[in-house]
Amino acid sequence: MAAVSLRLGDLVCGLLCCQPTFFPLFTLQIVNPPKDLKKPRGKKCFFVKFFGTEDHAWIKVEQLKPYHAHKEEMIKINKGKRFQQAVDAVEEFLRRAKGKDQTSSHNSADDKNRRNSRKVKKNMGEGKKRVSSGSSERGSKSPLKRAQEQSPRKRGRPPKDEKDLTIPESSTVKGMMAGPMATFKWQPTASEVRSSPAGSSLGLQLRPAVCYQAITKKLKICEEETGSTSIQAADSTAVNGSITPTDKKIGFLGLGLMGSGIVSNLLKMGHTVTVWNRTAEKGWCLFVQGSEGARLGRTPAEVVSTCDITFACVSDPKAAKDLVLGPSGVLQGIRPGKCYVDMSTVDADTVTELAQVIVSRGGRFLEAPVSGNQQLSNDGMLVILAAGDRGLYEDCSSCFQAMGKTSFFLGEVGNAAKMMLIVNMVQGSFMATIAEGLTLAQVTGQSQQTLLDILNQGQLASIFLDQKCQNILQGNFKPDFYLKYIQKDLRLAIALGDAVNHPTPMAAAANEVYKRAKALDQSDNDMSAVYRAYIH
Repeated sequence: MAAVSLRLGDLVCGLLCCQPTFFPLFTLQIVNPPKDLKKPRGKKCFFVKFFGTEDHAWIKVEQLKPYHAHKEEMIKINKGKRFQQAVDAVEEFLRRAKGKDQTSSHNSADDKNRRNSRKVKKNMGEGKKRVSSGSSERGSKSPLKRAQEQSPRKRGRPPKDEKDLTIPESSTVKGMMAGPMATFKWQPTASEVRSSPAGSSLGLQLRPAVCYQAITKKLKICEEETGSTSIQAADSTAVNGSITPTDKKIGFLGLGLMGSGIVSNLLKMGHTVTVWNRTAEKGWCLFVQGSEGARLGRTPAEVVSTCDITFACVSDPKAAKDLVLGPSGVLQGIRPGKCYVDMSTVDADTVTELAQVIVSRGGRFLEAPVSGNQQLSNDGMLVILAAGDRGLYEDCSSCFQAMGKTSFFLGEVGNAAKMMLIVNMVQGSFMATIAEGLTLAQVTGQSQQTLLDILNQGQLASIFLDQKCQNILQGNFKPDFYLKYIQKDLRLAIALGDAVNHPTPMAAAANEVYKRAKALDQSDNDMSAVYRAYIH
């Protein structure tokens, strides 16, 4: 393919591919990368901003085409909604830029008219001056006025070297700060401003002054030695844009809706994982058979004893305790230095008890429940809430990058459990309200689809709202988050409120609706099946 001549600020179309998956076309703009972000080794790449999403990535030059020259061609071959939204964003960007140019031209014309007017007045004044004698003129002027005339400064615009070097923040910078790079503080230097082309914000050499240190996933394209392109997580532990998997041996207990996706992403990112599941056949079929880096453990104790860090993700407090304290359980494999990370959503009392018994054997403990669902687990986009051993949290950095988009460290053991229950309390109550609204629309003769369309155009619009409403409208309750588990979380959240004498009436009301749905045999369906509690 012939080389494409591109430069900073150019609008381009790009096709991203990640074997074996191909991503749709995107509209992009070439921008300056943050100073702390290393350029991938290998072929020539440009750092670009994605219109419509405000994400940023390194893209190989052969995957880019000039936007204006190939716009119509790209629109014909890509009918996707996201691409069309990106095209709309580009056109809006161009309209705004054109409007600014027109405003600038209009202002320039006004300035020219004002200068001509001043010139005419000046000539008229000089004609009057010639009538008066030089001596009388000097005698009539005040010392201040004479000093002003003797000054080399002229009226009008200030000299070039005295202009205010501060400039308004460009739309490019604002766009970058609105997306995944929002954690960088952009500060153009005076020399960079002077080197910028007049009237253009695209010539700025932008530099990041501050780098966010939390474990946060930022999408970027990296060049592998094999020549293939992959999308991976990048943060302070990344090397040349790729996650560096820990050299510690990883264990994972529990391969349910969430656990299976988590383990899959750990393996994809190069970790060696020993898995165990209550149903051994499931563990073998999912990961060990034909999966590089996966091993099958016979018992929780065996997994813990052979691994440095063992994660666990099970359904409820009883399952979490049985896993640790039961026969051939985690506790039997704990030795000084062994690490245990519980990712289950349980109450603070349960997680505190588990931490105490693990630490009493010389082990290290971290709680790390996750916010998300099966799809987010599969996509490696979970939100991880951690508390406990801070050093262990940092040791889990590459694992958390593989399984989630961001993580929070919340302090002492128990804090993450409390926060997770509050998050799920809000989510469960919202889901019950959605179901209530849809059934009320139905019984009053209103269109449920129209209600969804209205909600999607308002402040409540979200992926969660749209997906759950679609589940209800289509009668598809395949579990993405089990109804029985959200009811369990509501029950635990209510107990958390009772422990501190804080009222939770909304959660209590929602909990009763979920209990009715469970009585209607909806426990193993998705949480959106709470809708059926209103129609029976």
